[in-house]
Amino acid sequence: MHICEDAEMDPLKVVCVGGGLGAPTVMAGLRAYTSDITGLIAVTDSGRSTGKVRIALDVPAPGDIRNALTVLAEGDPVLTRLFNHRFETDKSEDLNGMAFGNLFLAALTQQEGSFLAAVEEASRLLKLRGRVLPVTLYNTHLCAELTDGSIVETEVNVREIGKAPIERVFLKDTHVGATPGSVEAIAENTAAAVDILREAMAKRTLPEWSERFATLAGPWAPVQDTLQAADDAQIRANEYIVSTGELELVANPVQFDVSAPQTRPAPGFAEQTDEILLELGLDWDRIIELKTVGAVT
Repeated sequence: MHICEDAEMDPLKVVCVGGGLGAPTVMAGLRAYTSDITGLIAVTDSGRSTGKVRIALDVPAPGDIRNALTVLAEGDPVLTRLFNHRFETDKSEDLNGMAFGNLFLAALTQQEGSFLAAVEEASRLLKLRGRVLPVTLYNTHLCAELTDGSIVETEVNVREIGKAPIERVFLKDTHVGATPGSVEAIAENTAAAVDILREAMAKRTLPEWSERFATLAGPWAPVQDTLQAADDAQIRANEYIVSTGELELVANPVQFDVSAPQTRPAPGFAEQTDEILLELGLDWDRIIELKTVGAVT
């Protein structure tokens, strides 16, 4: 990452979304350039001491929050080190490997009455250069549906190797909402982010970006105008554009087979009159009579 230091530039505003060591590592590197850092940190971890604290004290996962707090801390270094300290003992399996900071955040949650208040109070004690917010205040779990149809729950099982590929990921609880202030933190930087992306995207043509994005494992698609869409090789291969005489038209968007539906010209004037009148129950004598008096064509 290259950051341009220009006195005329607006102060750098950063929102890091993630968990584990990824977001804290980025935040640690950005500290030298700005204090306007907001970390939106995941709270679905279920491994090691974090998982034990979640089960015992019914709080959102504190481990990734603890990591983010300590990388932005500018207070007493002893307190910062204490947050990351892990107990070593062979007398208690639950306490062995437990991070003190996880217990501290759980204790603050009980004392302050909410996990968000606990994070804010810990931020004050550590004198943060920036801000840390949990993405949600719900003690929920990450789940995944695998390609074999099975469901795995908790993050430690979702990321386990040797299982079937993941079809989709979702949260165990359907009523989970974002922490107040988290969405606003992203929205505050949306305009600047759009400008940065627009400038970056303008440096290459659509075919160049398509070639680069083709190596991605996830889904992607370019936004195209009508002429670009008509020339798209995949659209042609899927027969979404069909020929009708000298004209090329958009095919029926509903396809029930591997091939596109057959497109034919509209019927000519009065071409189907006889067929329709016969379906309505009129006999040929009546049809001829109506035609004779000019009632139908």
